Amino acid sequence: MVERKLRILVAKPGLDGHDRGAKIIARALRDAGMEVIYTGLHQTPEMIVNAAIQEDVDAIGMSIMSGAHMTLFPAVIDLLKGSKAEDIRVFGGGIIPDDDIPKLKGLGVTEIFTPGSSTQDIVKWIRTNIPNRA
Repeated sequence: MVERKLRILVAKPGLDGHDRGAKIIARALRDAGMEVIYTGLHQTPEMIVNAAIQEDVDAIGMSIMSGAHMTLFPAVIDLLKGSKAEDIRVFGGGIIPDDDIPKLKGLGVTEIFTPGSSTQDIVKWIRTNIPNRA
């Protein structure tokens, strides 16, 4: 029996219009053999969670450059809990101050990747820390 590939939703929430990094991550995950769903720009937390549930993903990776990380990450996590989909892991990256990373992890974000993180390290972290839900 062939194991299902990891399915990762890469999301770009809020008004941030800079998606180059999200596209680079999406391509790296795809090239590493994962199934990737990229939501595109300007997604609301509700749109992200609905897409994640519809696509039956194992994790959501959010890229946030706008400074709204302390609002957007908790909103997605709360919506996952409200949808009984808290087994979908949430990780992310972008411009996130070091002081906010422990706070986000305390709220349920599994990992934060800051600028300069290598795509190989992100792929390795996902393979090690994101269980296949199928």
